[in-house]
Order: sequence, then structure tokens, then C-alpha cells
Amino acid sequence: MKKLYTYLLLLSLGFPAVGQNINDALRYGQENLSGTARFTALSGAFGALGGDVSGFTINPAGSAIFLKNNATFSLAVDHFSNTAALSNIQEEVGNSDFIIGNAGATFVFSNPNEESKWKKFTLGVAYHSQNNFENELYTRGSSNATVGSFFTAQAAGVPLDLLQLLNGETIADLYSFLGETEGTAAQNAFLGYQGYIIDPQGNSNNQYVSNTGSGSFAKDFAFISDGAQGKYTFNISSQYGDNLYFGINLNSHIIDYRQATYLTEANSNNNSSVKRVNFDNSLNVIGSGFSAQLGIIGKIENNLRLGFTYDTPTWYTITEETTQYLNTSRVENGEDIFTEVAPRIINIYPDYRLTTPGKYSVSAAYIFGKDGLISFDYSMKDYGNLKFRPSNDPYFSSLNSVIENNLTAASTFRLGGEYRFKNVSLRGGGFIEGSPYKDDTIMSNREGFSLGLGYNFGDYFIDLAYARSQQDSQRSYYSYGLVDTVSVENVAQNFIVSFGLNL
Repeated sequence: MKKLYTYLLLLSLGFPAVGQNINDALRYGQENLSGTARFTALSGAFGALGGDVSGFTINPAGSAIFLKNNATFSLAVDHFSNTAALSNIQEEVGNSDFIIGNAGATFVFSNPNEESKWKKFTLGVAYHSQNNFENELYTRGSSNATVGSFFTAQAAGVPLDLLQLLNGETIADLYSFLGETEGTAAQNAFLGYQGYIIDPQGNSNNQYVSNTGSGSFAKDFAFISDGAQGKYTFNISSQYGDNLYFGINLNSHIIDYRQATYLTEANSNNNSSVKRVNFDNSLNVIGSGFSAQLGIIGKIENNLRLGFTYDTPTWYTITEETTQYLNTSRVENGEDIFTEVAPRIINIYPDYRLTTPGKYSVSAAYIFGKDGLISFDYSMKDYGNLKFRPSNDPYFSSLNSVIENNLTAASTFRLGGEYRFKNVSLRGGGFIEGSPYKDDTIMSNREGFSLGLGYNFGDYFIDLAYARSQQDSQRSYYSYGLVDTVSVENVAQNFIVSFGLNL
């Protein structure tokens, strides 16, 4: 991570601030299935259908399908559960969150010139929840890996005199100085040295050895996050003749993300002077971005529709803040000693830019008159095109190379269907989102299904939906040193209710 820009005094909470990584890029480059209840019930297979507020956020031509003005508001309960396994010990945690999944309106304007082939145009506005970051993860178990390896890896090459306090200098003084002049790795090295976790190796001035020794280490690790990622869309579309619909979206994106991690490591190894380590870290992220979409829907026959959409990349500007806290217990000359290293500093970093990849989508839908429909969407996004900028920054340049070497193009398949009986609609769907990794053992495909029910009262309607998805992944505590692999099974469940008006 780049050097600090400025700092403020505050109590620390914690995040392993070792720089941006692939997980940060994927966090903002992927989307959950969310939106109106009808959209969710069909697993998002709306590219060729249109006539739905969430549908035109997928294909902007979809708003031109509306015959009347429309307004829709959706509430959702998102439930996430993670089952994590370390050294054959499984821990499951879950939580629920109440959110606004979608809100929007469309306004239809018919062309008074009946001889014109441009039959009408439509204006639309919408808010769409892209990601709900409410999440928790907890692991416990034992392994031969130690947090001491993290601190020795971070300290490698850092001169010893930068880690030692001068007369009258405080922990906060030196911690903030290192952040402003040397960067995050030096701050981590400072915490490890002041917490007696690492010492210089022999007569070396910039190589270090861990005082945690070797053997078995018991670990408790907790991860907590919250926040949201959303998209505000301004849409304009038009119908040409009886069979063609065109549209464009201009999107404003927001990111509000908060994360905290808490690691406790303990051991009773004879060669370890440090018996217990508590290392807490936090991260706060604020971001904004812009993207655009172009879409077309064509009626091949009365009942068959085809759609195509191009999503531009999303260009984000992101600001991050981090805090850290460390305490250790060690044995020295037979005496138990407790050491606290609490900088009480907020690290505020210069803004950086992140470009998430564009996307191509093709879709088809068959309408069985008033009886129902079936719809299919296919999309492709190349995650190898995720880019941190400025690209001339050495750290970002190296990270972009790691992304290119590890991430790949991923396909998404969505299938949905609807059966109508008078005013009642029964819906269902399924989807498969391909893994963004070349090695899909790191992160598997996300697979899921959805169900829904709707009732149309004429001028207004109510829809309900349920969606469930599952994905497996392999994670490590930190990017450096302590890289224990933790197997995680994530299950996401969504309950949505939508209220709509046709005016």
C-alpha cells in the first residue's frame, strides 16, 4: 500500500494493512443477485424481457418495453452464512441484514406523430443494490504457521534504527512517521519489534527472526464487515417501429465498506518467548465511480425476443483508512510480561483508482402469450482486466501483473421462467456464475436458484421472491507470512418483496 497522506489520533480497531490485493479488486468487481422480486425470482434473466425496473439496469433497452409509467420499490432481507474449516475444526457463523434492494421509476412518452417510426421514448431512474457487504467469518484451530512469520516478512529490509524509539518519542509519533515516509510494511515491522515478536537476526541491521519459535500454534480469527455497493442509473430508451428497442444507461456507483479482523494466537512451545499475540486491524473504504451501458432488444417474431448489452468498465476513485492494535504476552527470566502497542492513529491514504472490467451479454426470451415466458441470459466478464491505477506506481504495477496471471474471463448463465394464471404469476430460475480465478480451487463457481410469486391488481402489484446461492473458496489470514489456508463455504439467501404501480 502507498505511503500515508495524513493521520489523526484515534483508538485502533484493526485490519492487516498490507496493501491492496486481488480480494479488494474482486470485492468491487462482482455483484450479488438483487433487485425487484420479479427480477430476482427469474435469477436475473431479464436481458431480452424488459418491462421491469431492475431489467433496464441490465439492458437499458428494457425500459422501452413499458406501455405505462411505472414505479417500483423493493425491500430485502439478506442472510449470509460462512462455514470455515481449519485443522478439521469447523465453525459456522451467519447474520441477516435489512436493505433497500431496488427503487426506480419509468416515464413513457408516446410520439404524437403517428407516421414516425419512432413510436415512443422512455426515461428511467433507479437505484440498484449491487453488493451487501454485511458478513462474518470465524475460524479456530491449530497449525505450525505463526503470526511471527507475518511480521518477519514485513520487516525484511527495514533498517533497525527506524523501528527504535528516540528519547521523548512516542509510539504514535514513530508509527505515523513510518507511515508517511516508509509505508505500511514498515509500520507492521514496527508493531512486531515493539511487541517483542521479532528481533534482529544476529548482527544484521535489516533482517529479523521471530521470537514465537516453532511448533504448534492455536489461533482464533474473526472477520466482520458491513457496508454496501450501489448503482444509481439514469436511463433513456426508445422504440423504433414495432420490433426494435434501443437504450442507454449512465450509472453513478458508490462504495461504502468497513472491515475489522481480530487474530489471537497462543502457544506453549519451549522455544517461544512470546506466548500470546492479539493483533487487530480495521479498514474503512469510501469510493465513487462511473459506467455506461448500451442495449438493444429485437422482436424476431411475435413471441421471440433477442437482446444484447455492452457494459463499459467502471472507473472508481477510492479512499482508504486503516487502524491497528497489538498486544503480546511473553516470558522473560521466568516472569510473565504484557506489552501493548497501541498507536491510536488513523492511516489515511492517497486516493487510488480501480477499473473493473466491462461485460458483454446476449439474451433470448420466448413469450407464451398471456400464459408465461422463459428467458435465458449469457454474459462474459474478463477479471484479468481489473486494474489498479496509477499504473506507474511500482506496487500497483506489480499487483496488476498478479491479477493478470491469476484471474481470467468468467461466464454467467441465467435461466428464468414465469407461469401466469389470471392475476397470479409463479416464477423460478437458476444461475451459474463462473469463477474469476484460473485455478477454480481458490474460488469455485457460484451456483444458485430462485423462486417467486406475484399478484397483479391492475394499477398496482405485489411480488415476492427467494434466492439461494453457494460458493466455496480457500482463504488465508494475511497476504504475507501467515498464510494458513482456510476452507470457506458461503451460502447467501435473499428474501425480497416489491411494491409497484402502473400509471
